[in-house]
Amino acid sequence: MLPTVAIVGRPNVGKSTLFNRLVGKKLALVDDQPGVTRDRREGEANLLGVDFTIVDTAGYEDEDAQSLPGRMRMQTQAAVDNCDVALFMIDARAGITPLDEEIARWLRANDTPVVLVANKAEGKAADDGVMESFSLGLGEPIPFSAEHGQGLADLFQALLPHIDREDAADEKEFYEDEESAPLKLAIVGRPNAGKSTLINRLLGENRLLTGPEAGITRDSIAVDWMWTSRDGLERPVRLIDTAGMRKRAKVQDKLEKLAVSDGLNAVNFAEVVVLLLDATRGLEAQDLRIADKVLEEGRALVIALNKWDTVEHGSALYQGVKQALSDGLAQVRGVPIMTVSAATGKGLDDLIHVAFETRTAWSQRVSTGVLNRWFETALEANPPPAPGGKRIKLRYITQNKTRPPTFVLFGTRLDDLPESYRRYLVNGIRKELGFGAVPVRLTLRSQKNPYATK
Repeated sequence: MLPTVAIVGRPNVGKSTLFNRLVGKKLALVDDQPGVTRDRREGEANLLGVDFTIVDTAGYEDEDAQSLPGRMRMQTQAAVDNCDVALFMIDARAGITPLDEEIARWLRANDTPVVLVANKAEGKAADDGVMESFSLGLGEPIPFSAEHGQGLADLFQALLPHIDREDAADEKEFYEDEESAPLKLAIVGRPNAGKSTLINRLLGENRLLTGPEAGITRDSIAVDWMWTSRDGLERPVRLIDTAGMRKRAKVQDKLEKLAVSDGLNAVNFAEVVVLLLDATRGLEAQDLRIADKVLEEGRALVIALNKWDTVEHGSALYQGVKQALSDGLAQVRGVPIMTVSAATGKGLDDLIHVAFETRTAWSQRVSTGVLNRWFETALEANPPPAPGGKRIKLRYITQNKTRPPTFVLFGTRLDDLPESYRRYLVNGIRKELGFGAVPVRLTLRSQKNPYATK
């Protein structure tokens, strides 16, 4: 017996379109008018190599049990009772309706696991509906497009624990056990800061070309390496060397432009980025630009002062760099600053240790209960202002993503919320919930006013 997945939702949200996509054939009738599907339709589905039985159900409608829509609803209920997992589909473009809320209440009262799918999520018009679906209390929604096939990988990850239990255990262990997941660590900085030399020192071999000339590295080079931690465990690291990044105005050569672009792509690929500074030259404006770019991409950042073995008056230099970073990176104060020497290897073990710790903070998810207890305390300690005498109401907050940690704040009149109060909340999240200096994103979502256009 294959595991069974049932698709449920109100009429015309795209259930049959998803059914057809998963079975690879147009078995279910699809039309713009609601209520085309009436009976439960089963098919053999395959998603990224995993087989299961998929069940298309009629649109759930609140009608008398003896009526045709009522009997169709009973079929849907039977499908949910007999399946391994239910896919609850909503229309992200239309937003959450009262019927969606009723279906969600019914599903929450059942023992069947539920995966929430926000269909028709292609384009920005669906963003509000995706965020609004968090209020259904069924966990994080999967933005999806049954018509275009977008989001299949995310759907696979959500279904895997329920449709392939042996593989699911391995998958869960792979993602939850950071000991086995390679740390993707990119080294960036200005030309001749010592990036390739640092990686060669870590590897214990001249794997990368180095020399006194600036700009030797062009391609972003990834090298797999095993680091032995302080407790004797071997942990995998993917080291990524990048081209030196000069001021944009100074980059004229086509190859250098391509190399810098490749380096920026490496930043997007990385989990933690080490910005390597030449301590003999101190902190320059270009270093702050690179750091700002890393944080803008949502990567976790660590600063490393290289060539520390050649520096005089190190304490004063360190404090000066720390203050300049605090002033220049006000959005993320407290970024780790390490002193290292790529030539001698001093401080490199501490650098990798801090990089793993930083990834842990960057990857963590706070439970809804802990998050909202903190939120209530933060509001009591410092209530939101009332500009013009009109109260800004903050209703609830949820974490909708990790890597980087991203939160969504729901309320009314959020357009009037001062930036200073938003920073107060972000700083509180970092300080009180253990995120440290990793970039934290906070999105504001105001509820729609149904009378705004009347």
